[in-house]
Amino acid sequence: MPRFVVLLRGVNVGKANRVPMEAFRRLLEEMGYTGVRTLLNSGNAVFTAPARSDSAHARAIAETLQASLGIAVPVIVKERRRFTSIVSQCPITPPDGHHSRFLVAFPQAGSALEALTAAVPLVRAPERFVVGEHAAYLYCARGILESKAATALLGKMGRTLTTRNWSTVMKLRELLDAPRSGQA
Repeated sequence: MPRFVVLLRGVNVGKANRVPMEAFRRLLEEMGYTGVRTLLNSGNAVFTAPARSDSAHARAIAETLQASLGIAVPVIVKERRRFTSIVSQCPITPPDGHHSRFLVAFPQAGSALEALTAAVPLVRAPERFVVGEHAAYLYCARGILESKAATALLGKMGRTLTTRNWSTVMKLRELLDAPRSGQA
């Protein structure tokens, strides 16, 4: 059976949209997903499930989050092949020690990426920003807090997608190959 990555947008940031990862893991297991592992405290998990579209899994998880926990947030699901393709096709190599300054933006639908082209004028050298076919990539050389493009991406411009830094993306890729219950 295929493995999937699920990413929640805007949870556990400040006091709003609190989703304990243990509760998230249980919720996914109650939905019938197996091999569930959560990562960090920011709405990341991997799971095994029968083949369905990424968007079907995303809708089901979003509906269950709303019904069970009263949380309404964008849910992004990527099947292993799509997720690893986003990683392997990354057009930017972040320098060692800068993985926290390199963001990958994951949309549920590719059409969400089109709106991100509005961030291009906000990019200041030595920043780099590339909108790919299945994800967008932003390297904030001076740090995320110093980047106007990152502020836009993490704000209203990116409300239909979610971002993860490169360190988290690499950890999720590792979890895809380690199917067992629990939290990392």
